Amino acid sequence: MELALSTDAVPDRDRLDRWRAALGAALVPMAVTPRGGGPLSGRITGGRLGHLRVCSLAADAQRMSGTAAHHPARDEGPVAVLVLTAGTATLLQDGRHAVAGAGDLLVYDTARPYTLDFPERFACHLLHLPRRGLEVSERELRGVMVATVAATDGIGAVLGPFLARLLGSAHSYGPAVGARLAVTVMDLFATLVAERSPSGGAGTGRGELVLRIRDHIDRHLEDPGLAPETVAAAHHISVRYLHRLFEDEGITVARLIQRRRLQECARELARGGRAAPAVAAVAHRWGFVNPAHFSRVFRGMYGHTPSEWRRLGAPGTPAQGSRDDRSPSRAA
Repeated sequence: MELALSTDAVPDRDRLDRWRAALGAALVPMAVTPRGGGPLSGRITGGRLGHLRVCSLAADAQRMSGTAAHHPARDEGPVAVLVLTAGTATLLQDGRHAVAGAGDLLVYDTARPYTLDFPERFACHLLHLPRRGLEVSERELRGVMVATVAATDGIGAVLGPFLARLLGSAHSYGPAVGARLAVTVMDLFATLVAERSPSGGAGTGRGELVLRIRDHIDRHLEDPGLAPETVAAAHHISVRYLHRLFEDEGITVARLIQRRRLQECARELARGGRAAPAVAAVAHRWGFVNPAHFSRVFRGMYGHTPSEWRRLGAPGTPAQGSRDDRSPSRAA
């Protein structure tokens, strides 16, 4: 990560404005209210870990607030994960609050009004996870939003220390390692969500059926014929009932199939290597039969074309021909 701002060299009268601007540039725009009587002192470093935006802060007591106005109406807003390494923090959102101490995690929705209150000098890492890359429903996300994830609690005992060390040294990872670590972080976060979901354990009835359907989809991703109709038939239910089952999952079955295929393609492309298959071959292996369609939806999810993603994951790999991304065929 690169230094975004250190207030040491900023005149006292300009510090607050510069601090707000640096926060907005590193993460998202937000309001800042110092809690001390003197000029605000702090340090911000920001950057990226693969396709994830990350930021580290060390500063005096203050209150940070974000509103829906900070995002365009069409922007869902990323999910934020705060890893507190010193001090205490209180998160307020949607009429709920959570208090964290050093080592704990806080999760919140940047697209909804929120307040982070730091009553004393603090240090933390902040990580923004794009919603479109998370394989979790909005209902499941609510299970971790505005709740303290203790560093000694379940998957938090793994995720907290891992993120603290990872984000503290994010600047040292090259594009290849960063891209792979970003995928790992997304997976670990999804595991945290699953652990805290009411259906995270072995369920019965409707919840158990949804889990079986998700497992069926994962086992048949390579089949280009995988679709809501075939999934419903395999479980002896109607397509209409299948869609009803997923109403609370925050994602349609067709979108889930596409997302899981894209995730597997991203993993394989990031591995690279001299003997790596062509982009079109990777897409075909995971059920995409139209390379042009694949390239378009891949970029929509990861912000890079498949060829660009491969170069990020394996800088020494020869670039694939542009024909990999535009061969005509029918859509997956």
